[in-house]
Amino acid sequence: MCPRPADAGGDRRGRPAGAGSGPPDHPANPGADSAGPAVFPHDAMSLRSMMFIAGEPSGDLLAAELVRALRPHFQGLRFEPRLFGAGGPALREAGVQVVEEMTRHAVVGLSDVVRSLRHYRRVFHRLLDEAGRRLPEAVVLVDFTGFNLRFARALWRRVAAQNPVFGNWHPRVIQYVSPQVWASRPGRARTLARYTDLLLCLFRFEKEWYAQRTPGFAVEWVGHPLCDRHRDQWERLRREGFQPKPPPGKKEPARVLLLPGSRPAEIQRHLPVMLEALRGLRRRRPLEARLVAPDAELLEACRALLPAEGPSIRLQTGGLADAMAEAHLAFASTGTVTLECALFGLPTVALYITTPWTYRIARRLVTVRHLAMPNILVGEEVFPEFIQDAANPENLARAGWELLADKARRNRLAARLPAVLEELGGPGAANRAARAVARLLALPPVETRAPATAPATAAPQG
Repeated sequence: MCPRPADAGGDRRGRPAGAGSGPPDHPANPGADSAGPAVFPHDAMSLRSMMFIAGEPSGDLLAAELVRALRPHFQGLRFEPRLFGAGGPALREAGVQVVEEMTRHAVVGLSDVVRSLRHYRRVFHRLLDEAGRRLPEAVVLVDFTGFNLRFARALWRRVAAQNPVFGNWHPRVIQYVSPQVWASRPGRARTLARYTDLLLCLFRFEKEWYAQRTPGFAVEWVGHPLCDRHRDQWERLRREGFQPKPPPGKKEPARVLLLPGSRPAEIQRHLPVMLEALRGLRRRRPLEARLVAPDAELLEACRALLPAEGPSIRLQTGGLADAMAEAHLAFASTGTVTLECALFGLPTVALYITTPWTYRIARRLVTVRHLAMPNILVGEEVFPEFIQDAANPENLARAGWELLADKARRNRLAARLPAVLEELGGPGAANRAARAVARLLALPPVETRAPATAPATAAPQG
């Protein structure tokens, strides 16, 4: 990690501005093999340890995928580097020593953060001390940027304050997943460029955004891991093109999927509204409802909110791909799951509810018109979305009914989904991310297969 003056101009690594902003093997960036973050003077053979910080379940999974993709690069080293940090069960299963379990305490919204401030302060200083004690050559910060940007700054200060007589520790800092600087507080991009050595972003438009505002900052588009997690669906789209999902038959019950969120606070705010919307839809036609939760603990949180009487709802963990393939309609929290719904062509009503205090502050900071990621990616409302007070049972039921009954609307929705998928980049995200990190650290390259191309698209029928 190299100290960089905030007002430094030009490229700090001796490359043309914007170089290295796309993955070398990415289908949308062919022939860029010489691009990428410049390799710092660094003896890869001396890589002894790496630190990972993932503060949420989604980041824990992303970090674990990166660790597995990095392991082949370690084979040419004298010793396998020790991997440690903060995360959850996925990182632990990938062989990382988790010194702080963070995913159980994942929060959303400013008021939730304030309530957990003491916990995060303790974890922050524990991790900073662990870094100072173990002296990792690389620190990988995964998503969770409110915490991780502060950690990168504190780490930089600790490195700058060390006595050169007793040590010369200069870890490389990688941020995996860009903060949504394009949606609010764009000044964070300069902070990121100053305190990190490499940014790995998931969406194509992000590398262009950074190239315009922070020239010389090493940014690589590696694509979205969803394409790997649902590779069969991606390959099917590539073979067959994108077809509108057929509505339920007249005598067939409509299959509705509930996806209330990945955090307890989201479930508590979203699920009661979804259940009321289901009641409204049931007055108009028969339904079969299914709820998929990310894990058993969140499933129990959902179960506790279900009424003692009323139509049954099938509850499950896992099997999300099958559930999306079978459903006619989804009610989903805005977030990554709406991208999964887009990948499966599932008509979706998106919603988001937070605390009144958080919402009032967010309205002053957020500059984008939409919150659901498919809508952001194409700049228009692909999925109907309802935020805060607008996320009421009446609005959700009305929008859900329109998606079920209006064939023309379903066709228009399907026609926009290929544009969403173009931003995801195709399978191979973890491998592309690993190769970018390996170049930064001068690790041995690994032979890999050529990436899949973008899926074919087809005009909606009917």
